[in-house]
Parts: sequence; C-alpha cells; structure tokens
Amino acid sequence: MNNLFDIACNFSSNRFDNDLKEVIERAKNNNVTKFLVVAASLKDVEKVYRIYQDNKSSCFFTIGVHPHHANEFDSFSSAEMIKLIEEYKPHSVGETGLDFFRNISSYEEQLYAFEEQIKIAIKTNLPLFLHQRDAHDDFMKTISKYKNDISKAVVHCFTGTQKELDDYLEMGFHIGLTGWICDERRNVDLRKSLINIPLEKLMIETDCPYLIPRNLDEKPKNNRNEPSYLPHIAIEIANLIRIDINEFANATFKNSINFFK
Repeated sequence: MNNLFDIACNFSSNRFDNDLKEVIERAKNNNVTKFLVVAASLKDVEKVYRIYQDNKSSCFFTIGVHPHHANEFDSFSSAEMIKLIEEYKPHSVGETGLDFFRNISSYEEQLYAFEEQIKIAIKTNLPLFLHQRDAHDDFMKTISKYKNDISKAVVHCFTGTQKELDDYLEMGFHIGLTGWICDERRNVDLRKSLINIPLEKLMIETDCPYLIPRNLDEKPKNNRNEPSYLPHIAIEIANLIRIDINEFANATFKNSINFFK
C-alpha cells in the first residue's frame, strides 16, 4: 500500500506518554508516514509543539480549542491564541466547532469560542480543523457567515447525514473519515453516502487514541487506537467507494499534504 496521512492524532493524550516513539515507528512500518498532531486547548499547545518538534519530518500540528474546552476560552483567549500562532506557526486552527452531544461547555461558551476561532483562522490565513456533533444547524448558521473568507476547512470525523454532507461540500469543505466507518451495524446510511464524496475532498484519520475500528481482527488489550490501524480504515473506505486502494491512498495523501502545507 502507498503512503497514508493520518489527519487526527491526539498524541498529547496521556495514553501515549510512555510509548509515542514506538507508536510512530509502528505506524511508519505500516505505511502511515505523516501525522497531524491535534491540540484540544491552549494549555495543550506546549506539549503538542514539543511532539511536533521531535518528529518534524513526519508531523504537522494545530492550535485551537475543542468545544469541550470552550469554557476556558474567555475575552483574553483570542489575543493569546494569535500570539501562540505567530510564535509556533501551526498548520491549522483547531480543533474547533460545536458539540451538543455532551455539552461539557455551555451552548453560549461553545458558540463564542467557535466564532472567535473562525475569525482567527481568517486573520492568520490558516485552514480550519472542525468538529461537529449533534449541532449541525448552529454549526452551519455560524460558519456560513464566513464562507467567502475561510481559506480551507476540513470537517474531521464525519459521521453525519447526507444532508450534512451536502452542506459541507457546498461550502467547499474537505471531509475526514475515521474508523467509525468500520461499524457496519450502526452506519448503513453513512457507508452508502461515501460514494457521493468527491475523491479530491476526502481525507482519512484514526482520531487516536479514540474510535478503534470495530472490525479489527486483533484489538490491543488496552483498546487504544493508533495510526498503525489507518491502513485498515483506508481499505474499508476504498472498498465502499469501489476504488483501487493505492489510488485511494495516493489521493487522500495528496489532499492532506496540499491542505496542511
């Protein structure tokens, strides 16, 4: 299989503290050669940047505030985030968006943090790395105001409806797919809709250490997802959209490199 790019690696998770070097090496041995290291909060940035620096030839990284951490985003955070972006020069703003499934942060806190980060991405001319769960209408209402100003955006971990997919593609967004797609019991409609995503808009991800593919032949005892499982996800998606796996790998790799470079 040709090289793959994992666009969602939560390497700052403490679940990778003891063996990240081995995790990355294992991934490379399975043809996963590029990684996007995702920040979840501004407190996360130093660790994310350190991981990036230690693996600069293979890693890209983001700076942003996940909706779960939106309650940490106050009136001073925008200036702090711009300062961090100017200092560290990330490849994307995110992970940002809305998550009304858990509501760890309030509705108002999430909307504020999301819209401020959209403005920051526009101001710094960086692509957006987006999260949306059970919040599509408010998500679209917020981000569509900036349609003509956003340079690029990817909706990561897409698990939504055909209508949601149509809305994102109409905005020109890329779509990130995870191992969630490997659960044929829960995702009948989602698996059918993949054929409607233009190949040039597709990216793939593990979202590790989360969302380990359900249909792996052998799951690790710790049930931790990692980038070495990305080929399994790639094969699943390539089969669903009826495309040669190497053509699929080449396309998603190129899409990701061009997006984050």
